[in-house]
Amino acid sequence: MSRHPVQVIAVTGGKGGVGKSNVSVNLAISLAEMGRRVVVLDADLGLANIDILLGISSTKTIENVLQGECELRDVMVRGPGGIRIVPASSGTQKLSQLNAMEHAGLIQAFSDIGDDIDVLIVDTAAGISDTVMSFVRAAQEVLMVVTDEPTSITDAYAQIKLLNRDYGVFRFRIIANMVKSPQEGNALFGKLTKVTDRFLDVAMQYVGAIPQDDAIKRAVQRQKAVVDAYPRAKASTAFKALAKKVDSWPLPATPRGHLEFFVDRLVQETEA
Repeated sequence: MSRHPVQVIAVTGGKGGVGKSNVSVNLAISLAEMGRRVVVLDADLGLANIDILLGISSTKTIENVLQGECELRDVMVRGPGGIRIVPASSGTQKLSQLNAMEHAGLIQAFSDIGDDIDVLIVDTAAGISDTVMSFVRAAQEVLMVVTDEPTSITDAYAQIKLLNRDYGVFRFRIIANMVKSPQEGNALFGKLTKVTDRFLDVAMQYVGAIPQDDAIKRAVQRQKAVVDAYPRAKASTAFKALAKKVDSWPLPATPRGHLEFFVDRLVQETEA
């Protein structure tokens, strides 16, 4: 049985309120529509929001896995389009500050489900805490969500700088969210690369824009994903285009020498 590599994407953005969870969920459903087996990890461990966003209730959360009360597959809940969600728990301070051992244990727990998953989307918390950074560097791809406001660009730059300087992350994929026009998205990417090109040695790739769309707000009020509730909305079309791009990204071939999701598959592949 071939142990296929899993595409792991951290959706992050430094600042809160830029729409990371919305991007994570809609990208996941769009990939599932293309036939991919997708799991979303709500990695905002102390302030869960993906289950709320989708109106899903879960009896067990990641906390139960960390406490050794159950396996990871026991906490996964089905979401729209056949995606599976690993819910976080809400209002738990302790979980937002995992120690290195707990973090390693959580990432290791995913190895058990590697055979029936193609894509893992990690929806990170806001900010640049150690937990956020550990999740981001444990993924192969970093999808940075930015909006056209100075604080979003500043915070995205701070996160890119830290990931690059302290953790050796080199490639960043940028998605402009809630833009009024494609030009605004391109201009936003230009603002960010103006500072990264000057001060950092990183590869920045613009992967497109999600338009500002009332359909998103209406979908959120209905506790649905926009691609599910309003498949023909402008934002839904943009998410589907993003999914096609993401699906063409190369899969990981070798481990990078630090803690990462599904690393055992890559080690075994290279030894085989």
